[in-house]
Amino acid sequence: MMKIGILTHHYINNFGAFLQAYSLQQAVLELRPNDEVYIIDDLNLRHFIINVGGWFRFYKDKENISNWLQKIKLPSTFRNARKAHMNLTKRCYKTSEVNALKLDCIIVGSDEVWNYRETKGNAKIKFGEGLSCNKLIAYAPSVGNISGSDAPEYVVNGIKKFRAVSARDELTEQLASGIRNEKIYRVVDPTFLAYIPDEEVPGINQPYIMFYYCDGLSKEQKEVIFDYAKTNGYAVYGAGENDKKYTKTTVNLTPFQWVWMFRHAKYVVTGTFHGVVFSMLSHRDFTCYMTNPSRIKKVGSLLKEFGLSDRQADGSANHILSILKRGVDYQAFDRVANVKIEQSKEFLQKAIK
Repeated sequence: MMKIGILTHHYINNFGAFLQAYSLQQAVLELRPNDEVYIIDDLNLRHFIINVGGWFRFYKDKENISNWLQKIKLPSTFRNARKAHMNLTKRCYKTSEVNALKLDCIIVGSDEVWNYRETKGNAKIKFGEGLSCNKLIAYAPSVGNISGSDAPEYVVNGIKKFRAVSARDELTEQLASGIRNEKIYRVVDPTFLAYIPDEEVPGINQPYIMFYYCDGLSKEQKEVIFDYAKTNGYAVYGAGENDKKYTKTTVNLTPFQWVWMFRHAKYVVTGTFHGVVFSMLSHRDFTCYMTNPSRIKKVGSLLKEFGLSDRQADGSANHILSILKRGVDYQAFDRVANVKIEQSKEFLQKAIK
């Protein structure tokens, strides 16, 4: 029996961060039912504090006091979800404390764990520095929007140290391939690998358009979409986000309620990687519009991989609505996804042995 640990950004109060960690845990448990599988509760204190603080910001143009009071409960909601659904090790603040866990295998990833230019979340331990475990595996890490060959020494030496390396996107694949001088295995995000349960959100009883952090979309263009929704009998919700114009406040969600909202939406408008992932996994008609450079790279690579690059919008409401009405060929998506899922599971199983 092996002791397997997963090292990722599990502590971030973000639906995608939670669900990718949970899904990787569940996938490894399914592949290795006789082994012990843990989420390493390694806390990057700076990253954690900045993330928690962000939930307490008040955006007067989008929020009122009532829905802000709901939003600030989210860090507690995430904490309870981690305790309930993640098999956490004891809390670790130092690499030596991770080594003391005496794990036989450590899987680093997913998420932007290899974004070494990201000052909040970058941590040398996620490149393997100081880890005594001989069996290091990188599953679907991301470098964000990093390109070029300026990686610091600890990044280069760390990536060389891994027993097996995979990548979630093109830029990570390019970086790791250049460092290791080998072909890097392309895998799907962990949320593809395991069944994720959902929990019903009370009080939602009509078809709805759902937004999930399409931050670059202007207020004027969003108003056009609100008008379209009203004319056509749709409610408008934000899954884990606030806007005074939404039909109802649905910000303080558990991760599994967040999944439920994707699975029951008529249309999804998003600007994030996991917003796109869960739109696809839920077989929703969706579109995405991004202004963040890291998201543009990650989401663009994801859409290209599944032949869905035409789901990107130009930021105008008319273009967004035209894409939503066009629909998605999910039979074609499933054919591609099923192959990639099996290949990704094979990579994990072979790497852990």
